[in-house]
Amino acid sequence: MLDKSKKTGDSNFSEQEIARFNALADSWWDPEGKYKTALDFNRARLNVIKAQIENHFGQGNLPPDYSALSVIDIGSGGGLISEPLAKLGAQVTGIDASAVSVEVAKRHAQNTGVKVDYQHKLSSEVVEEGRQYDVVINAEVVEHVPDQQQLMRECASLVKPGGLLILATLNRTLKSYVVAIVGAEYVMRYLPIGTHDWKKFVKPCELKRWIGNEFTLKYQVGMRLNPLKGEWLTTSSLAVNYIQAYSKHK
Repeated sequence: MLDKSKKTGDSNFSEQEIARFNALADSWWDPEGKYKTALDFNRARLNVIKAQIENHFGQGNLPPDYSALSVIDIGSGGGLISEPLAKLGAQVTGIDASAVSVEVAKRHAQNTGVKVDYQHKLSSEVVEEGRQYDVVINAEVVEHVPDQQQLMRECASLVKPGGLLILATLNRTLKSYVVAIVGAEYVMRYLPIGTHDWKKFVKPCELKRWIGNEFTLKYQVGMRLNPLKGEWLTTSSLAVNYIQAYSKHK
């Protein structure tokens, strides 16, 4: 098979991966669509993300002033994370390598009246612009790019001193192969076959090493599906899906 991954200059993306997500884009917001389980997963993941933002920027028991927070969602897709955070008042920028996904996100935000600055660009371009944000989110992206370390370095550089970096991906374990690929793609068909490449899954210790010594790991948690109730829950096991939150030193 022809490898259409690109890692030349600032082009850290795979044309095959972008084509795959282009095909998914219009299904992302359909609550009764064939990827309903993925939407349910996103809602559970979003609860973790919001809790970490509030723990980091809140004042005691008081929630943070979201309107004072700048957020960038790297690999924003159809806006499933960007739009809810913007709805809370945050100043959200969503970037994605897929032009189709960006247009889907823009259209949905227009229909709901939520203001998000969606842009068709790569994280390397934002780094070149010299921008930094209070919160940088990279969720389910690192397992789809050719140069994973470069992406993590770029995400790290985009965080303001004292800011928060939130990462979500899949662990490279035997259990993740069975659950996330065999189960989710081939048996239950929660995702299209070929969505993930197990060899690109990332261990938590690898993420920690790639982002460097400017950060402290504040929190990490796994995600698991209760098949009987169809609910996504947090778990102490990081063996399959997991989320990490890092604070950047001031």
